[in-house]
Amino acid sequence: MNLLDRDALEISALLESRELSAEELMKATLKRIEAVNGKINAIVSLRDRDTLIAEARKADNTPRRGWLHGMPLAVKDLANVAGIETSMGSPIMAGQVAKQDSVFVSRMRRAGGLFIGKTNTPEFGLGSHTFNPVHGHTHNPYDLSKSAGGSSGGAAAALASRMLSVTDGSDMMGSLRNPAAWCNVYGFRPSWGRVPADPENEMFLHQLSTNGPMGRSPADIAALLEVQSGWDSSQPHGFLPEIFLDRLMGDLAFARIGWLGDWGGAYAMESGVMQTCTQALKSFERMGSIVEEIAPPFPAEQIWDAWITLRSWSIAAKLGPLLETHRDDLKPEAIWEIERGLKLSAMEVNQASVVRSQWFRKAAELFEDYDLLVMPTAQVWPFPVEKRYPKSIAGKSMDTYHRWMEVVVPVSLIGLPCLSAPIGFGENGLPMGLQLIGPARGDLRVLQLGQAWHEGTGFPGKHPPNL
Repeated sequence: MNLLDRDALEISALLESRELSAEELMKATLKRIEAVNGKINAIVSLRDRDTLIAEARKADNTPRRGWLHGMPLAVKDLANVAGIETSMGSPIMAGQVAKQDSVFVSRMRRAGGLFIGKTNTPEFGLGSHTFNPVHGHTHNPYDLSKSAGGSSGGAAAALASRMLSVTDGSDMMGSLRNPAAWCNVYGFRPSWGRVPADPENEMFLHQLSTNGPMGRSPADIAALLEVQSGWDSSQPHGFLPEIFLDRLMGDLAFARIGWLGDWGGAYAMESGVMQTCTQALKSFERMGSIVEEIAPPFPAEQIWDAWITLRSWSIAAKLGPLLETHRDDLKPEAIWEIERGLKLSAMEVNQASVVRSQWFRKAAELFEDYDLLVMPTAQVWPFPVEKRYPKSIAGKSMDTYHRWMEVVVPVSLIGLPCLSAPIGFGENGLPMGLQLIGPARGDLRVLQLGQAWHEGTGFPGKHPPNL
């Protein structure tokens, strides 16, 4: 097996046993990036080769600091890595070099990770297609003419193409899930608050987005989640540290799975998506799971209306000042979100949160009967890379730039843990995934069942892209 085809934990074990040096790994990584990144454009702001090799050599001659010791990493270009540009895909931010690490990045550094650069993202992470005026488009490793998804599209494409063995991402509206599905890897949205954001601006109200891990196996994700997560005393929300990797043994036998499908027809699906997903359900049954179809548990339109209210309100709070100073440098979708958010009243926001609370309570009732709720990760297949976003699905018009990803919103609105698991390929040869959804704070159980799925299927390892 090629070194870079190995999962992250396997590579880490080779480093620990001294069968592999960090210098050798760094040289192999940079050689792979040189060979394929020009086609994919997943890694951006790549640091100087000689400097990186010197840092790897130093790692070989210092005591191990954690399982990431000597491992090349690239952070999604929405978070800060000291000494590397944080462009957020925006010409407004381009050229601004971070002075310090984001909280979860500092933890990855303490565990011995070596930061080689960043992974590409849409402008300010808005939209589930990775392109921006600073670094350009990211291409799907399985079809270079197609999108890799977003907003963690660079991270997913780098994983799939073997430029990285494990990555980070963030997820407000499917950004760890959609690109994972489209690139045949795993993306995990943790319970909200498990991986801390940075202690800046308002820290109590905007509970929508979260950082989290991506990998080619749930085991790698569990290991990185242990590093990233845990209480940060400078912030009001969070979890105590938790062990995931050593508790990952799970079995799909007798697991109770509730199939939500297309939410009773509320979510339009491109041809072939549902067929691929229902075929995957047969694999769950072959592994002993009990799969039951569930009627829509809550009105989809109420979830959507609450979501776009809270999302626009959150985005306006963060990016609103730029509307006055840099309007001409903002993409239309950002302007639309900011202007919507600025018009909202306090009572409109409150009512949206009331709906969110109602849906949370209803979801909690569902998990009294089911271990997992399952839905497609995306409503469409990867689309042409030059396309901005799908404006219709199966003849149904999309009324916003992000309505085509509505299927991820039930999870995002109430902050549930969710693993996007690869489920194979459609007749078009493109990857798809399923959302494996757990109850609030049920991250471990989701990862356990996800690892059981991985051991029974192994899609990322069996079907690497041909580059």
